[in-house]
Amino acid sequence: MQLRRFDDPRKFLERAEAFLMEREAEHNLILGLTNTLIQDPEVYPQFYLAVVEDAGEVVLTGLRTPPHNLMTSHVTNPDGLAVLARDVQSVYGTLTGFIGTVPLGRMFADIWQSMTGQPYRLNMSERIYQLSQVKPVTGIPGSFRLATPDDRWLLIQWFSAFRQEAMGVVDNSDVPQVVDRYFISETRKMYLWEHEGEIVSMAGRGGLTPNGIRIGPVYTPPEFRKKGYASACVAALSQLQLDSGRQFCFLYTDLGNPISNHIYQEIGYEPICDVDEYRFEAPMNS
Repeated sequence: MQLRRFDDPRKFLERAEAFLMEREAEHNLILGLTNTLIQDPEVYPQFYLAVVEDAGEVVLTGLRTPPHNLMTSHVTNPDGLAVLARDVQSVYGTLTGFIGTVPLGRMFADIWQSMTGQPYRLNMSERIYQLSQVKPVTGIPGSFRLATPDDRWLLIQWFSAFRQEAMGVVDNSDVPQVVDRYFISETRKMYLWEHEGEIVSMAGRGGLTPNGIRIGPVYTPPEFRKKGYASACVAALSQLQLDSGRQFCFLYTDLGNPISNHIYQEIGYEPICDVDEYRFEAPMNS
């Protein structure tokens, strides 16, 4: 079993795309991030891309865009996880976290802890959904539109609130730069639901795959929740993507939030697989 590391995302796709496309929805984040590395290289100036092969066949892929978590594809030979872990340790020493499908995430976390002494904890359980046809959302007042630079300050506030609420992120110093990319990038855009001149919900899109696109982040301030605004916004955005030629829309939900899981299924999103995010702590011997 051998590992090949890539410094060119195009070369990585040449080797790994057929393997990843066997489960396009499950791999939408890896495919989308690789596309971002190609189309908008300034977004992630540093990255890790690797393929583990056995007898000339791909058994798993690994991707990281520091400082974010390492993630893997599905794995056809679990022994490849240790091969990947050894190489990642040689590059980074330690990790902040890992994202993988159930039960692969736990398997990698155990391997990583035994190798590095970094204890882990389950930070979030998520579910990947796929949509191919929108179930119309009716009776929600308001209208749907593309966000513009005039909305910048509001989006900065909402992004910060979303990241703190959904992911526990406290340091949001990079949010202005993140928001600005939505105005200049062709691969990612932000859309808004507006009612009586007031913006009440937002939903973004990005992470192009060969046949689909990822929807997110989705955020509605607490004072505007339970009114259907997010459902209407996501439904309109999803339909726009299908109308533009995408065959599928993908999104991630927090399994700890039954409301969001329910409303997305009402729109037409169907569950594909579950994903766990693990956080690694400082090594126990440090």
